[in-house]
Amino acid sequence: MSYLQERDVSSLEHQIIFRAFDEAKGADLVLCNTVQELEPETISALQLEKPFYAIGPIFPAGFTKSAVATSLWAESDCSRWLDSKPPGSILYISFGSYAHISRRDLKEIAHGVLRSKARFLWVLRPDVVSSDDPDPLPESFIEDSKGRGMVVPWCCQTAVLSHRSIGAFLTHCGWNSILESVWCGVPLLCFPLLTDQFTNRKLVVQDWRIGLDSGEKNKVGRKEVAEGIESVMGEVGDELREKVKDVRRTLERALGPQGSSQTNLDRFIADLMQHGPQLDGVRESTLRH
Repeated sequence: MSYLQERDVSSLEHQIIFRAFDEAKGADLVLCNTVQELEPETISALQLEKPFYAIGPIFPAGFTKSAVATSLWAESDCSRWLDSKPPGSILYISFGSYAHISRRDLKEIAHGVLRSKARFLWVLRPDVVSSDDPDPLPESFIEDSKGRGMVVPWCCQTAVLSHRSIGAFLTHCGWNSILESVWCGVPLLCFPLLTDQFTNRKLVVQDWRIGLDSGEKNKVGRKEVAEGIESVMGEVGDELREKVKDVRRTLERALGPQGSSQTNLDRFIADLMQHGPQLDGVRESTLRH
């Protein structure tokens, strides 16, 4: 993970993460938005440390059609444009609601998108590079991609991923994005930026084999981006899509009445009820001191 590789650990990001680590160590019970069958070795190792329950994916019923926004960003309605495109023909591009990308990497990716000739829908936050750089795309990008691409500041991601026209997802590998993409049956093209996203890419590309690697930060080139897009939108993407279906079935089974996530949630509730008075006593003692 990126925050364990950097030498300078004085940033606010590191302070927040290390505090989260300390607080997790002090937890009595841990709930996690993952699935037992997807990360068995990691979960087994964590369970040796303390009670750990994989209860994911945490999706509300009918979440792909929900009218409730999950971000404070104003959402663009892309449905009419997507409706006009053939099934599986659109590359969806988004780097999430928080992560930042360098101007250099963004330009290389943009040139790769142009070179690939793929149709695309790109969610480009105004601050994705910097609040001081609201227009980081190459100067002629919009004109050069006219007729085959759409750039918006934000959209409802689940509505887009579940649309029949989406063929693949170029993503920063945020965990929610990965779970949503799997649920919607969309293969991934991975360009992680920070924190757990590098580990998530490893799961997607090497373990589950539902996506491709799109290069490294500060090194990515337009040629490899174009090649990755052509692969994921072509025959390779068809193979990945079949693998995604298998992983989705794993998610569905986990959420079923006898599934691992439902079983783990029931076990968590039972353990909480059994140890509740004891945990309350520990907290009261901590408060008194």
